[in-house]
Amino acid sequence: MPTVSVKRELLFEALGRRYTDEEFNDLCFEFGLELDEVTSEKDIISKEKGEGKAEGASEAVLYKIDVPANRYDLLCLEGLVRGLQVFKERINLPRYEKIIPAEGEGQKLIITAETVKIRPHAVAAVLRNITFTKERYDSFIDLQEKLHQNICRRRALVAIGTHDLDTISGPFTFTAKAPSEIKFKPLNQSQEYTASQIMDLYRTDSHLRHYLHLIENKPRYPVIFDSNGVVLSMPPIINGDHSKISLKTRNVFIECTGTDMTKAKIVLDIIVAMFSEYCEKQFTVEAVEVIYPNGKTHIYPELAYRKEKVKPELINKKLGISETPSSLAKLLTRMCLSSHIPENGNNIEIEIPPTRADVIHACDIVEDAAIAYGYNNIQMVIPKTYTIANQLPLNKLTELLRLDLAAAGFTEALTFALCSTEDIADKLGMDISATNAVHIANPKTAEFQVARTTLLPGLLKTIAANRKMPLPLKLFEISDIVVKDLTKDVGARNYRHLCAIYYNKSPGFEIIHGLLDRVMQLLEVPPNEENGYTIKATEGSAFFPGRCAEIFARGQSVGKLGVLHPDVITKFELTMPCSALEINIEPFV
Repeated sequence: MPTVSVKRELLFEALGRRYTDEEFNDLCFEFGLELDEVTSEKDIISKEKGEGKAEGASEAVLYKIDVPANRYDLLCLEGLVRGLQVFKERINLPRYEKIIPAEGEGQKLIITAETVKIRPHAVAAVLRNITFTKERYDSFIDLQEKLHQNICRRRALVAIGTHDLDTISGPFTFTAKAPSEIKFKPLNQSQEYTASQIMDLYRTDSHLRHYLHLIENKPRYPVIFDSNGVVLSMPPIINGDHSKISLKTRNVFIECTGTDMTKAKIVLDIIVAMFSEYCEKQFTVEAVEVIYPNGKTHIYPELAYRKEKVKPELINKKLGISETPSSLAKLLTRMCLSSHIPENGNNIEIEIPPTRADVIHACDIVEDAAIAYGYNNIQMVIPKTYTIANQLPLNKLTELLRLDLAAAGFTEALTFALCSTEDIADKLGMDISATNAVHIANPKTAEFQVARTTLLPGLLKTIAANRKMPLPLKLFEISDIVVKDLTKDVGARNYRHLCAIYYNKSPGFEIIHGLLDRVMQLLEVPPNEENGYTIKATEGSAFFPGRCAEIFARGQSVGKLGVLHPDVITKFELTMPCSALEINIEPFV
């Protein structure tokens, strides 16, 4: 969950009243938020860097508030205060208005075809006659950063640029050029650099270096410039110094470029809705015409309102309450979802504002009704269905076996369910096609390419990581493996396996054999061929020739045990012999 830091004094001033820390904590809880910490800038620096570095830092009290990740409208002081004031019914929800300038007077953003393969989308808007103070300016910059880290996915999906419109002149062009053709003075720098030099300049920057990979391997870099060729920004890296905003800025040009059009529109709507409060004409935004490479045009921001209808019976049933439709409509209005009951209507008609992009289904509306009603106010009742919970038999057997294997002197390990193809195939002397493994379509790392088909590699890697421990090492694991199964709706199925390893100066086959006998004794499977278990000599690619046996129980093969092949041991970076046992325990449930 994102954390929003707000100064207590500014917050109380905006709310129009003071709260004790406990009272504000209760208010946050009622609204579905959490007051995470009461601190100060000095305390934060002192904890992170030591008291020496904290000298001179502000001691103003800060509230750190945890906000749901999908509530982008609460990521700044303005949105937080507006939401709380509407919730407490002190103000009505403002209506955001898009103003379209007269023909020839509005701003234009032209997108060229060169951007298609890099960052194909762009939207823009203008905040006219805005008044900044130091606090408002800081909140404006902080909201952009919060959005970059949240919905923008660290600028991969959307990058925001804000500019002083009075220092530049439209129409603006969003294009892509070779790095050597782009030259401008980056934000807060004293000289001009080419795009390549800018990438080198910020390679060691603690903040901006994390975004360089987004475009550095592209043949062309995206860039926005005005009618005079002045560079506004090189998204998603840095803005130009020429158009930087300040406390004196009166007109702000906002552009959002990205790879996801939906996210770009949401981000633009959030920024202009939050800060249009400070415009001379409150809650109004000047639209910008965006011209696409194919000649089509579109007006942004959309600031679209939409209507949804929900049956009151649905809300009451889902929440276990019995409120009247008008009461439910009032609850939803308190959550910034303006609602009313149409004449002769059986539904609640809800207007979703452009700031509530998180509302995408009726269940989101039901959740907001629950928050406004108060979870603590919902009466607890005995369920109408009478059922007795019971542990899944397979899990119960697993828990019982874990206790007894530990009592036998073996230590339990818990390894990753995903592994590399090399772990389950090459290192065990098998071909990957013979493993019947489920493959990850887009693995992020070579360590996690497939779902494991055996528990053995995970235990061998655990031993390799603990070679310095005193010998012998006796490990076991009881977990699921995954194999393809076309008879299942998902194309795969799980099997619960038990695997144990003995690692010492001698193979210790008799130790593993003894463990098998103990497991079968616990499962009440006698050592005979008819209704019990037996072992028969066999060969396995992971085992030493002549030192491998297949385990049969009640007429079916359930696993293998034996001494591991020296090649397998070496591939897992081990130096001593070991024996292993792996069986499927599902037939014993």
